[in-house]
Amino acid sequence: MTKILLYGLSMLTLIVQKTNAQDADSNKVERFSIHAQTTVINQYKFAYSAPYSGSNSLRTSDESQTSLTSTLYFGARLWKGASAFINPEIAGGSGLSGALGIAAATNGETFRIGDPSPKTYVARVFFRQVFELRASKHEKVTHYFHNHSDFNQLEENVPTNYFAITAGKVSISDYFDDNSFSHDPRTQFMSWGLMSNGAWDYPANTRGYTPSIVLEYADPKNEIRYGYSMVPATANDNIMDNNLNKAGAHTIEYTLKFKHKEQKGAIRLLAYYNLANMGSYQQGIISGDISLSRSYQNHKYGFCLNSEYEFSKQIAWFMRAGWNDGENETWCFTEIDQSFSTGVLIKGYSWKREEDNIGLAIAVSGLSQMHRNYLNAGGSGFMLGDGKLNYANEKLLECFYSKEMVADRMYLTGTYQFLLNPGYNADRKGPVNIISARVHFRF
Repeated sequence: MTKILLYGLSMLTLIVQKTNAQDADSNKVERFSIHAQTTVINQYKFAYSAPYSGSNSLRTSDESQTSLTSTLYFGARLWKGASAFINPEIAGGSGLSGALGIAAATNGETFRIGDPSPKTYVARVFFRQVFELRASKHEKVTHYFHNHSDFNQLEENVPTNYFAITAGKVSISDYFDDNSFSHDPRTQFMSWGLMSNGAWDYPANTRGYTPSIVLEYADPKNEIRYGYSMVPATANDNIMDNNLNKAGAHTIEYTLKFKHKEQKGAIRLLAYYNLANMGSYQQGIISGDISLSRSYQNHKYGFCLNSEYEFSKQIAWFMRAGWNDGENETWCFTEIDQSFSTGVLIKGYSWKREEDNIGLAIAVSGLSQMHRNYLNAGGSGFMLGDGKLNYANEKLLECFYSKEMVADRMYLTGTYQFLLNPGYNADRKGPVNIISARVHFRF
């Protein structure tokens, strides 16, 4: 069966390549595309001591876990400016302690799923229409930039000034909170507190996807995006809430792009407002059961800052900071109410390995007072719950070296993570030492 599938995929690839070669015009417009990726991560956590543990604690014993994701990216150009994509995906394995006990969890390729056996599902299926805009009434020629064929991206010329509509099942983090140097756990930093703004409880099912509509305006210096997304029916669930008049997530972001000499940078400001059938931490403390306080009247809102800058072709810097009100349950991403992360990425020009990267970053995560009180009273969320809490900020340091093994095809990464106060608990301070090996293939 596997041989038949591989043969079919190879034949389909040849057909697509032939069609692209026949249909491509002088602007290299791609009609169809097929790409794929596979990422395998093994993490090993050394044992550490703690006076007590709860239902959602990071295990104190030494531990090794492996994760696997494999994704196919099919794309088709429908008409001018319009394209459609579908991403079948298979994922399996587990994070450390089942991705429990750490707010800034250490492997961005793992999910909070009880069964680690591989599962196949459709990750994304969406339609995108780009409308060309004239830069100004005085400009007679519209400028373009060239998109190279990539994951969910056809090779084509795209106007620098455009309005776009995307609709379907997507990962909303593909469109918001982007960062050139810390956003992809398959090739860059792996911690949840580094790949995204931890205080943004971004709408998603258990695996990170949700039906959404995204509206975008872009010109060479400015970008504005708004997204409306469905949220899970219960916290960290795969079933989405169909009560669209009561539950949903609104996200808006402004991006300012700038350039100093040859160095490029960007600043992003994000705000969000989530409505769901979520519980109140205060009422959960009073009743002893947060589920009794769940109501569609409860909400979560927050603000995030995201910036990046290239000091040179070899050294780049990034920073994120975020805050949310922290009054009601974390619903989708992770139990972080205040977040700060910063780091540097160094490319290997000086040792003649231009595609190799060294990364060094820190992530500091915090909780609202009400969230702290709830955990200290013995409450638990879908990620945290030690039975009680001696509060301290959770702190994580991550460093990695990524080596290109096969040009633009295979990358091998070694990572070290140093963690203090997992789950915000100074009684379980650690430190916790974690080493990882990651292999990433792309086709």
